[in-house]
Amino acid sequence: MGADSTAQGPMRPAETGTVYDAIVVGAGFAGMYMLHRLRGLGFSAKVFEAGGGVGGTWYWNRYPGARCDVESLQYSFSFSEELDQEWNWSEKYSPQPEILAYANHVADRFDLRRGIVFDTRVTAATFDESSKTWLIETDRGDKVTARFCIMAVGCLSAPNRPAFKGIEDFRGPIYHTGEWPHEGVDFTGLRVGVIGTGSSAIQSIPIIAQQARQLTVFQRTATWSVPAWNEKLTPEFLKAAKADYPALRAKARARPTGFYFLFNSKPALEAREEERERQYEEAWQRGGLPFLGAYGDLLFEKAANDTIADFARKKIRNIVKDPATAELLCPENVFGCKRLCVDTDYFATYNLPHVKLVDVSKTPIERFTAKGLEVNGVEYEFDAVVSATGFAAMTGAFEKIHITGRGGRTLAEKWQAGPRTYLGLASEGFPNLFMITGPGSPSVLASMIQAIEQHVDWLADCLGHMRDVGAASIEPTRADEDAWVEHVNDVSTVSLRSTCSSWYVGTNIPGRPRVFMPYIGGFPVYVQKCNEVMSNGFSGFVLEGGHKANAEPQVRFTERWRVPLDIEVISPAAVAAKRVPVV
Repeated sequence: MGADSTAQGPMRPAETGTVYDAIVVGAGFAGMYMLHRLRGLGFSAKVFEAGGGVGGTWYWNRYPGARCDVESLQYSFSFSEELDQEWNWSEKYSPQPEILAYANHVADRFDLRRGIVFDTRVTAATFDESSKTWLIETDRGDKVTARFCIMAVGCLSAPNRPAFKGIEDFRGPIYHTGEWPHEGVDFTGLRVGVIGTGSSAIQSIPIIAQQARQLTVFQRTATWSVPAWNEKLTPEFLKAAKADYPALRAKARARPTGFYFLFNSKPALEAREEERERQYEEAWQRGGLPFLGAYGDLLFEKAANDTIADFARKKIRNIVKDPATAELLCPENVFGCKRLCVDTDYFATYNLPHVKLVDVSKTPIERFTAKGLEVNGVEYEFDAVVSATGFAAMTGAFEKIHITGRGGRTLAEKWQAGPRTYLGLASEGFPNLFMITGPGSPSVLASMIQAIEQHVDWLADCLGHMRDVGAASIEPTRADEDAWVEHVNDVSTVSLRSTCSSWYVGTNIPGRPRVFMPYIGGFPVYVQKCNEVMSNGFSGFVLEGGHKANAEPQVRFTERWRVPLDIEVISPAAVAAKRVPVV
């Protein structure tokens, strides 16, 4: 099955009986920033991390070509202006090694490593109702207690491994893109099979094709992708950008995605055909996720979406020389319904004579054999297989931990019909358990680091307020949680994104309930709601044990995330009017 990227580090004595203010699960960008904020508040805290280093997604996903699809200057922490100024990104879209280097730089600069225990996976978290504390257990035998348990487990961190028949019979290595061997893989001269055509496949296939003697890609669903047009960032560009960095950050917070990009709010259906073609061509030449910002109604009106889908299909047909292969690569679903991908020479790779595309939409992969795998009675022989089959998104990491709340009810039981949270921050029945970018928050529909920072800042102020008023616990009310879940579902139906099967709704995992998990109403709309909840004395939450019931809630969070009045904010009314491009 390939190199074991989950092997634990050196053994250490198990920690038992220690009491902390907070335990954080995960040392990706969310866990690191949470630890930083907790320390600043004077709380005792420890982070448990399953991997051997910081970085989360960027620690595990080391497959060829891995890089971010949000521009480097915005896919970074904004809490420290000094950090903004001292770090230099080399490319428009950062490659994985550079993002991981950035994560390590942050860990070193803010002295975070001494608060993190690596190579240790949290296996259980149990709430003690009498002491109102959490007992945290790990696979290394640790048993520690904390007032607060904070899940920074990531939205795309639990690899999806389909149970293919006979997979154990294959004699060659099988690599999952989400847990790539740290030493890398050399495919030179090998016959390689790639299963899947999602983001990791689209990024890795052009690189693997440069090495492999033969490359066969098995595609169930064609994927929309636009060119990245990645480029090096010059010293002059970086200097100019850093001179105006605070303004860029402010404008980003006013966008539905939490990152700034140019967009045209006019409806595509009101434009003449030649005008639309020109607009789409200009957006295509800029490339990247903002391509969906060419018009404001593309994800709300099917007829409008058809115009951009037709344009993109023509691009694919112009790039791919073999007509049959080109048609297989042209998606039939709504453009941008699934996460839009960003690529470098993906479609052109299929023009190479040693690259073949196999359609498994109607005749799925039947079984693995000792030499390869079988589709529709045909055996394809390989020296190695790459499983680019994605993740159990949003909730998969929670499913790996036995979380038990009040009355012995587990989170798995409560979420059996789909995740239920208030604001994606907490879940009724699980006091003092918090989630960073959990289901019901913008999370994967926004720039992840900005979504992380907003959640962490809210939580830091919440915990600070609880200490100020002497509150022992906090949890959402059932009524407010139900209302929020209903709102998340209602808002999702406005967008065409709710119409297709994707990991947004969990349909990539057999047996999962179909529920639209992230909040699609827009980042600034969501932030405004969070600010209102805090400003109104944590409305929707119940605080128990406080000795200062009428104490004013802290407002640092509200101030930090308020968008300046001179910057246009995408409002709920604009979403309702279906004029907002949500990338």
